[in-house]
Amino acid sequence: MIHTIRFRITVLYSGLLFVLATIVLGGIYFAVSKSTDQRPYTTRYAKTYNGGEYVGKQEVVFVEEVENAVNVETLATLRTYSLLTLAGLYVASLGIGWVLAGRVLRPVRSITHTTEEIQATDLKRRIKLNGPRDELKDLADTIDTMLDRLEQAFSAQRQLIDDASHELRSPLTIIRANVDAVLAAPDTSDEERARAVAIIDRATTRMTRLVEDLLATARRQGTAFADADLDLARVVAEACEEYAAPAGARDVTITRVLGSGLETTGDSDALRRAVANLLSNAVRLSPPGGTIRVAAGRSEGWLWAAVRDDGPGLEEADQVRVFDRFWRGEASRRDRHTGLGLAIVRQIVESHGGRVAVFSRLGEGSTFVLWLPPRDGVPGSPPEDNPL
Repeated sequence: MIHTIRFRITVLYSGLLFVLATIVLGGIYFAVSKSTDQRPYTTRYAKTYNGGEYVGKQEVVFVEEVENAVNVETLATLRTYSLLTLAGLYVASLGIGWVLAGRVLRPVRSITHTTEEIQATDLKRRIKLNGPRDELKDLADTIDTMLDRLEQAFSAQRQLIDDASHELRSPLTIIRANVDAVLAAPDTSDEERARAVAIIDRATTRMTRLVEDLLATARRQGTAFADADLDLARVVAEACEEYAAPAGARDVTITRVLGSGLETTGDSDALRRAVANLLSNAVRLSPPGGTIRVAAGRSEGWLWAAVRDDGPGLEEADQVRVFDRFWRGEASRRDRHTGLGLAIVRQIVESHGGRVAVFSRLGEGSTFVLWLPPRDGVPGSPPEDNPL
């Protein structure tokens, strides 16, 4: 018990009160003793006569001696009562300090009890401390806010695992079914075997893409960014060069309008991956003969990079979900896309202090915009309008 905060607060409170009382009473006693005469009083005698005849000696009391005797007795009484008062005060202060320390530390016990009951599998408990807005209330509210963030993170993690398990189960089932039903059967024709191999190849490709996207998601959630000064226009240009060949194979043209002086700080590889994911979707969704417009510039102090395609576009209700993990639009469901590309884009951009936005109308294509802060930073929020 001597190592508890309550015990230490009690001893400190009682000790300070005892020292203060000792100083006050000692000061009073010293002042009184210095202002009064405390010399030892003496007994004096006077001769008495009766009718002129000497009859003996008789004690004589002088007023000064009476006052001196009273002073000496008063100081002795004051000293005795002062010591008794200090002893009683110390004992009482121990009891009062123990009770007050318990009341002050009661919220701490509540916080400790609640946090002991919270486990990683159940983060729904909250402290919800009532009382005045003091330091302990702020501490409890801070812990509750931290628990909210932890619950959201664990929920997102569980959802990611569930979704990834579901997405991986489908290609594995396809592979297993084709191996058991076709490739392992001795009487299977060459045509059936070729068809099964093509199906397995597509399933394997899909599973490989999903694993790569999951790895990219895990890296973006970590802190392994290699931040350095970079030119956003150069990053966008490099991403466009990587997708020039896939776009040409689908008879899709990529046009670029890149501004100058777009310096920022970040991970160039990660930002290139974000732009590449947008280009991948644009190439995949654009019809043959379509055009993909890529641009980068500066607006209201913010840097931006945008990719516009001639694809099917998005309904307004889908635009708020397009950056969610494993969400897939109708076109993505048809080609069995993993649904992680745009989620990775959002993670990368938000990790750099930016924001992603989509502008789309059904049947008229989509424009995806990445807003990033410049090297020296800017106040306020990114613009809400479409820069293209």
